[in-house]
Amino acid sequence: MPHPLQPLAEIWVYLATTPLLGLTLTLVAYQAGHWVYVRSGMNPLLNPVLLAVAALVALLLATGTSYTTYFEGAQFVHFLLGPAVVALAIPLHQQLPNIRRLFVPIVGALVAGSFTAVVSAVAIAWSLGASNVTLLSLVPKSVTAPIAMGIAEKIGGIPALTAVLVVATGIIGAALGKFVFDAMGIADYRVRGFALGIAAHGIGTARAFQVNAEAGAFAGLAFGLQGALAAFLFPVIYFALRHFM
Repeated sequence: MPHPLQPLAEIWVYLATTPLLGLTLTLVAYQAGHWVYVRSGMNPLLNPVLLAVAALVALLLATGTSYTTYFEGAQFVHFLLGPAVVALAIPLHQQLPNIRRLFVPIVGALVAGSFTAVVSAVAIAWSLGASNVTLLSLVPKSVTAPIAMGIAEKIGGIPALTAVLVVATGIIGAALGKFVFDAMGIADYRVRGFALGIAAHGIGTARAFQVNAEAGAFAGLAFGLQGALAAFLFPVIYFALRHFM
């Protein structure tokens, strides 16, 4: 009589030899994380991305699976990040009258938020004795990963380290943002969303959409503007300062 778990074992053996392994693990881990998140009453501390990342890291370590093998399948999900970002244009278009009316505050918040995100991170790391390479890798940590890695490479940082910092920043921002806004008495969903988009990029934007559609739209706006601003200004400022120092 065959063992009751034999079908599952056969499925695992098959997946382990194909790129489907990374894709399957990613989807199952996120779905499990989302189930826990919903069952908890959408507690921000149980962010599904955080739970999925923790589960995947533990599984890869336990099975001795290399990241390269995992990413052969996970890259299909990675590819969908592009269309997902483009899709943010739909809720942004719906909020276009509000965006036009708040143009000046939006520009001011974008500049102040971008400046604060960079200066606070670098200042804290510098005070703790971080190396110059680490400091340069920290500069774009509040920008979406593909842009942040490109910026880090241009200014002399380590793209891989920047990618880790970007993901950590997004998860922390999505998990703790609600508590920070509540403590500061910020109730306007437009303000909460925009701040979350600047500080926690794509992961923060996803969290904002889970809470409120208007917050999500303004988070998407901040997320996009922050990436464009950083990609253009950060390398220019870095090389200008380097030239005069």
